[in-house]
Amino acid sequence: MEGSKRLSAIILAVVIALFLVSWIVKGLAISDSGAALWFSVRDAFFITLAAFLTLAILSFLYKDNPYYKFAEHLFVGVSAAYWMCVGFWSTIVGNLFPNISESLSGYFDVPYKGFNPFYFIPLILGIMLLMRLSARAGWMSRWALAWIVGTTSGLNLIRYLRTDFISQVSNTFVPLLVDWKGVGPFFSDLSLSASGQFTMTLANWVIFVGVFTGLIYFFFSKEHKGFFGAASRVGIWVLMITFGASFGYTVMGRVSLLVGRLTYLFRDWLGLIS
Repeated sequence: MEGSKRLSAIILAVVIALFLVSWIVKGLAISDSGAALWFSVRDAFFITLAAFLTLAILSFLYKDNPYYKFAEHLFVGVSAAYWMCVGFWSTIVGNLFPNISESLSGYFDVPYKGFNPFYFIPLILGIMLLMRLSARAGWMSRWALAWIVGTTSGLNLIRYLRTDFISQVSNTFVPLLVDWKGVGPFFSDLSLSASGQFTMTLANWVIFVGVFTGLIYFFFSKEHKGFFGAASRVGIWVLMITFGASFGYTVMGRVSLLVGRLTYLFRDWLGLIS
């Protein structure tokens, strides 16, 4: 136990020493570029802090440790505080006060839009949500939460039906023969360009076969044998390719974030790349 505490203290001292050295070196580098002393010290501190927080997050790749937990809690706390400030100034000051009080609108220097009693409904619901902090009145937050979840689900249901369901279904109704004028013109004007007749026709056939076989896979009222079973197996391949492409897109998004942080470390902090 004593050895573990001693090792933790040594690692903490080394981290603090490296932070101070990095701060000083980065400050000298910024001051050499012509910046004022105060700005160089301030900018060097924030650059070094961001670099060490990035390294603290990446240290989780080794194992869970106090430095990762500190960076994680700091990120969550700062994010929560930031969005609380954004919500206050954009929702309460920018939307609520201009519709319920002329004096409050003048105090916060926002244009008064006129008294609207319906804006007291979200105000009451917001106060009820804050009752969650009370042990006795915490039950009131459930009513507000139920109202918010219900109305949000109802509004988003229509939006998702239009964008995710109806739009995707309509996009599968594609012509299997694009600009068909006969066999002769098809082969005489054959082109492999993305906007060519052959490529667009092939793409529409891929969509048709993929949707058709994918639906067959989820049809369980008939045993998957013979042609029906072969079509369902093609549907499995289509689903796996779709899921793989979606997962790959997600991974590439995360890789781009990693590249951004590594670029910050090697360019903005260490100055090894231009």
